[in-house]
Order: sequence, then structure tokens, then C-alpha cells
Amino acid sequence: MMYRSVFALALVAAVTFSCSTTRKSNVVDMEFRELDTIFVEAEMPNELKSAEDFSLPTYRPSPTRQFDLLHTRLDLRFNWEEEQVIGLAQLRLTPYFYPNNSLQLDAKELNVKAISMDGEVLTYDYDQEQLYIRLPRLMERGDTFEIEIDYTAQPSSSGGSSAITSNQGLFFINPQGTEGNKPQQIWTQGETEWNSRWFPTIDKPNERCTQEIYLTVEQRFNTLSNGILKESISNEDGTRTDYWRMEQPHAPYLFAIVVGEFAVVEEEVDGLPLTYYVEPKYEKDAKAIFARTPEMIRFFSQKLDYPFPWDKYAQIIVRDYVSGAMENTTASIFGAFVQKRRRALINNHNDGIVAHELFHQWFGDLVTCESWANLTMNEGFANYSEYLWYEHFYGPDEAAYHLLSERSGYFFGSSGNTHPLIHFGYEDKEDMFDSHSYNKGGAVLHMLHRYVGDAAFWSALHLYLTENAYTAVEAHDLRLAFEEITGEDLNWFFNQWYFSEGHPEIEVEYGYNVETKELVVKVEQRQNPERMPPIFILPTAIDIHYEGKTERKYIRVDRRTQEFVFPCPVKPDWIQFDPEYILLAEYEDNKAVEIFRYQLEHGTHFRDRYDAIQELLRAPSTDIMALAVKALEDPHWYIREMTLNNLPLDISTSVKSKAMELVREDPDARVRTAALAVLAPTKDPVLTELAIQVIESDSAYSVIGKAVELLNKLDKAKAETYVQQLEDTESEALLISIAQIYAESGDPTYLGFFEQNLEQVDNYAASSFYNQMLELALEAPQDETMRLMNRLKEIGINQRQSPWRRLAATKTITDLANEWQAQANRTDGKERIKLNQQVDQLIRYLDQLKEAEENDQLRQLYRQLVVIERN
Repeated sequence: MMYRSVFALALVAAVTFSCSTTRKSNVVDMEFRELDTIFVEAEMPNELKSAEDFSLPTYRPSPTRQFDLLHTRLDLRFNWEEEQVIGLAQLRLTPYFYPNNSLQLDAKELNVKAISMDGEVLTYDYDQEQLYIRLPRLMERGDTFEIEIDYTAQPSSSGGSSAITSNQGLFFINPQGTEGNKPQQIWTQGETEWNSRWFPTIDKPNERCTQEIYLTVEQRFNTLSNGILKESISNEDGTRTDYWRMEQPHAPYLFAIVVGEFAVVEEEVDGLPLTYYVEPKYEKDAKAIFARTPEMIRFFSQKLDYPFPWDKYAQIIVRDYVSGAMENTTASIFGAFVQKRRRALINNHNDGIVAHELFHQWFGDLVTCESWANLTMNEGFANYSEYLWYEHFYGPDEAAYHLLSERSGYFFGSSGNTHPLIHFGYEDKEDMFDSHSYNKGGAVLHMLHRYVGDAAFWSALHLYLTENAYTAVEAHDLRLAFEEITGEDLNWFFNQWYFSEGHPEIEVEYGYNVETKELVVKVEQRQNPERMPPIFILPTAIDIHYEGKTERKYIRVDRRTQEFVFPCPVKPDWIQFDPEYILLAEYEDNKAVEIFRYQLEHGTHFRDRYDAIQELLRAPSTDIMALAVKALEDPHWYIREMTLNNLPLDISTSVKSKAMELVREDPDARVRTAALAVLAPTKDPVLTELAIQVIESDSAYSVIGKAVELLNKLDKAKAETYVQQLEDTESEALLISIAQIYAESGDPTYLGFFEQNLEQVDNYAASSFYNQMLELALEAPQDETMRLMNRLKEIGINQRQSPWRRLAATKTITDLANEWQAQANRTDGKERIKLNQQVDQLIRYLDQLKEAEENDQLRQLYRQLVVIERN
């Protein structure tokens, strides 16, 4: 489904993009040791078990289809005051195969007024989840009929997940118009099965139909829905009715509507209309926000040999979105985090999320997973599209860096929860939106791509789309397409990567026999055979580097332990297992420091250099400063940034000189920012002029923010002048830098800046910003501090606010309560009484926050936030 900035509410430390490898020793003349014996404890024999010891495993099947929904027509109006949808739904259906006289529809907590067919009122039963409608006669296969449902909906949430933080389905944003500068909006989020909170349907991924939606709204509002806007009619009461028609069938969870005041920026690509909906003040930035959308459409269409499958493509940004983004057919919705000024997008582009949602228009919308157990048939492709785009537009290094980060996310996510990629045993369908469906799904497609070759890969995808357009699919449909193109039985690949769980954990050892002039490579699969396949089939290669040349040897790893022997006239300088870094595997690769030095000098793949620098930075024998000077010349920005971030505080003159050069000249803002951070501890007065130069001339807000922090350390008076000029920024990076400076000042008069920007920061930045505010609030009068805490309570209790802001607000109130309680425990008299009273009020705030919170993860975290006891 949607792109996930998966809501890691536990705020665990960010996963470092190390290869999860431990590299132990050099290539030496050696004998291989015998493997330790593997003991596997068998289960109790069947004859010793009782009947209750046996049960079927959980199996989540694809929904059974009793009726085929052919067409949906919705006529919708909205009561903003009551946050209510006033709807009339007309559904055209036919029996799927068997005759039936009872129709079951998904309809969550609707107020159903009447149901009719051909003017005849129908009777029904309703349990607030399902409508059971008695049809006037037995409907045979081939019969087509239409029912009409008059209803209202007042969608509410019954929970959420890490991926989709609320299951409300339809949301009124700032419905009363009382929430400051926040716009009034209505938008929907249907995945998984939540569109049935605002219209009755068969809310299953293996259903699909055409649609018509009439939206009656105030004249000031724009609307967006699937398909084409056929007409817009002004009504006598001052409203307007927009008529959107979708003439190609798609799944009900992909239905979408948006209402609000937007700037609409239009362009086209090869005759296809493109529209970008942004808040009016971002109109000039719209094409930068959705930059390269036309190029992406051309690229994907050409590679797939399948044109963009719909009549238009719109991208819209909404407030308080409950996920990252969603690929509604022809109309992708994005959270406000992508809405930035052009300068804030420098080296902080939205290409990944834009490509992800766009590729879904083929994989997810044109062909749709038939059940949530098959979710990776949507998400794995969208995930892999990011790699494909980065490789095409930014080059192989950027693609390799992206793939490394995706794999690291999967390894981290799978450490405590491993399941098959096609997972019929999930507990809740929302659990499928994890690092398996996304990260692993993309990595598996990458392995398949490299295994069959580029031409076969794209030919197979073309066949898969052509044969399965407008249908629901499962993994076997993909396998059959690849088998048809390649002529090879690929069950072995799909069985181990799609239908089995886990991934290989490999240890590789190298030895060279001087007498026989043979290289011996020993590969051992060490994954737990009780949790995953004891043996994976791994077609791969080994690169042997010697005498200035490279020989590639193709191998097939298909045993628990194997030895591969190759003739080699001299002891190799470097041997690399899986030299294109294709395998989704964790491995230990036994190399010594001098091998990594050679690898850094001669490696051409991003991972060659990345892995070498990672290891050398950790090696006690490394001349860190000499390594840094070399690594800071690397062509990829992340290696330069990583090197800067891992330098000791006491840097050499050569590294300092190089860092100053990077601040002035590096093309990547992330590297310039990291270089400024490296220079800050030196407190060299010469950096004052450098910081001012950056503030006045750099194009990236993140770099300017770091320069302001540096200037504040060197010359607070000059820094204050620049900070006051920058206060009105909308850049989150700048706001965090200014917040740090104001917090360090200890001057509570700056609290107004914090209060003004409480809703301008999100994600991890919200926690940092609110913490900085608390530092100043502790210096302010208690009444003023309590007023700010009441403001935080309003943010934390509002379920339309970002979960990150709600968490940051709740934690800040808890931290203040603990600080004041600690102070009260150390004092007595009137001061103690007053502090205890304030703490009591803060505890009441926390109780209200915990009671109001709807997100399961936040509720769990709130249980860990406690206030210390009084003594």
C-alpha cells in the first residue's frame, strides 16, 4: 500500500547502515576446521501426543466472492459541524457464480436510513459492521441488479497501527475552523478495509468496480477524487457539485476523496494530465515538491513497455495524514511532511516517496494483491521502484546506498519477528505493513532481477501486467510470468524467498595453498534451521583480485557447508564473495585490515568502499586522519558524511583544512552540514567568517542552521543578529538550530518563538524542539510554564495531531512533572505546597492524554511514562 515512514514510536536509536557483518581474519595459508555438529531437537513423536496437542495453523484466506461489485455511484454532502457524511450510494452487482438471495456488504457504523431496489424497499439486518440485505428474489449467475442505500456516516477510529495510525477511514480536519492557521479539509484513507466507514461496499482487495462520485461542497473548496472531473455545477444554495468518474475498475480500498482549499498546478507528460495540489502558499514550490514526476512516468512506462494505465495522475498534500502516503488510483495522497520550500528540498528531495506511489499505479492499482497475506505483491514492487529510479537518475552508488538502508531496515525488523513474505498466518491484517512486505519484498525482487537478467526481468513484468490487468494477483502469478519468459522452473526461488521465512546467515573463510596454487573458499550457512530453511539456494559469484586484475567465478551455494576451489597463480590481494552485493544475507567475511585497505583503494562498488571505511574506522591500527582525508574524496555523499560523523573531536590540521573546503565547495548539503559539525569543537576564530559566509550564501536551510549554531559558539552577539532574521522560517532544520541557541541562552523571553512553532516540527524533531522549550520553561514563572503545558496538553489530546507531536507533548509534560516533583521533594513550606499542586495538575493532564489516546503503540509507551513519588 502506502509509503511508510513507519512510525517507530519507541524512538529506538536509528539503525546504522552497517552490513551487519563481523569480519575476522586475513586470507592466510590455512587448513579448514571441521564444522561443529548441529543438534536439532525433534518434536515429541505423534504416538505420545494427545489429541489436543494438534491444531491447524492460522490461515487467512483470500475473501470468498459471493457477488461481483460492478459499479459504485456515490452522491455525498458534508456536515462540517457534526463531522458527518450525508450519502446516497447506488451499487450495481451480479452473483459471482452461485445463485443467492442475500447480499452482504461492509458498512462500519453507518446510520442506514433506507435500502431499496427498483423502488422496492428492502429489509436487512445490520450489526454495525456488516449489512445483510434480503433481495426480492434469487439472483442467478448473469443477473445484474442495482440497490440504493440512503445513509449518513460519522466516521470514528477504533484504533490504528504502526503503519496507519488511525482506521477512521474519512477525516475532517479543523472542521470548526478554530485550529489556528490549519486549513479545513476532508480526506480519506481506505487501506486496508476502512473506506466502508464512509460508504457501503464490498471492502476487500480482490473486489473491483468502476465508480462515479458527486461531491457537493462550498464554492471555496477544491475537490479531488479518482478518475476525471467530468463537470462542475454551481447550485442555487451557493454550493457546487463536482462530478468525478472512474471508468476503469479498481479496488474499493483505492477510492478516495479530498476537499479543501488548494493551489492546483498543472502540467502534462506525453498527453497525460498531471496535477499537483498544495496549500496556496506553496504554489510556486509544487513542481519542486513533486519534481521529476514526468521523467518517472516516462521511465517506468518505457521499462515496463506498458503506458501509464489511467487517464490522469494527481498528487495532493493534506494535513494530519495518518500515514506516509497512499496510492489511491489516479490520485495519490501525501502527508504534509513532503510539503517544503524549494530550498528545503535541496538534497532532501521527495523522489523516493513519489516513485513509490507512482509505481503503485501499475503494481497495486492495475494489478492488486488478492489478499493482505499477499501484500508484498503491492508493496515489494513499490519499494523496489525507489531503487530502480535512483539507479536510473542518480547512478549505481545512490541505488546501492538505498538498497543497503532497505536491507538494514529488514534485518533490524526481522530480528524479533520473522515470517514468510507471503504470510497467511498473520494475527491482524494491519501487521502486514512491515519491513517484510516492503523492505524484504523489494530486496527479493532485486535478487530475481539480477538472477534472470535485465531484459528478462522487464519482459516478465510486462507479461505479468498484461495478463493480470484489472485483476487480483498472488505470488504464483508473478512466478508463472517469469517462467514463461525465461523457460526456467522458478519454484525453488519463490518457495524459499516468498513462502519460507528468514534469510541466510553466512560465514565465508578464505585460504590459499602456496604449493598447489589454489584458492579455497569455504561457505557455511549458519541460520537457525528450526526457524527457517537450513539451506538456501544462492546463485552468486566470487571475485578474485590479484596482479592488478579481477577474475569472476560464478558459483551456486546449495549446501549447509561448501568448499569452492579455484586455480590462482599467486596469493590474491582481495577476494570478494557476492561482489555485486545481491544476496539478502547477513554474513561474516573474514578479512584483515590490510585487505580492507586494498579494497578501499581498488573497489568500484559503493559497498566495497563503504564496508572498507566502516571497518578501517574501527580498526585500532588505522591512521584515522590519513584515512579521513582519502575518504572525504569519495564520490558518494554518504561515505563523506559518514566519515565526518565518525571522526574524533581532536582532528588534524589536514582534516580541518579538508572540512573547511567541504563547507565551501561540497555539492551535497548533508556533507556541508556534517563538515560544519566537525569544525565546531575547534572553536577557531577563523571559523567566524566561514560561518557568516555560509549563512549569507548557502542555498540549503540545513547548512545555514548548522552555521548559525557554530557562529553562536564563536560570537553570540553576531549569531543573535542572524537568528532574529531567520525566526520566521518554515524550515524544520533551521527551527531546531534556533531552538538550541535559544535554549542555551536561558532567556525565557524566547518562549514565544517555541509556542509559535509547536506545530511546525514533527517526527524526531518534535521531541528535540519540545525538550529545548522545556529547558527555557523551567526558567520562566510557574504560571507561564503551566500555560505552555496546557497548550501541549491540547496538542497531545488532539488525535488529528501527528503521533510524534502527541508523544513529544506527553513526554514533555511528564518530564516537567518529574522535575517539579524532585524540586518539591527537596524543599518545604509554601514552595513545596505550590509545586505539589502544579504536579497534581500535570498528572491530571497526563491522565486525560492517556484516556484520549487511540494509538496502541502510544498507549503502550505512555504506560512507561511515570511521575516520581513524593517523599
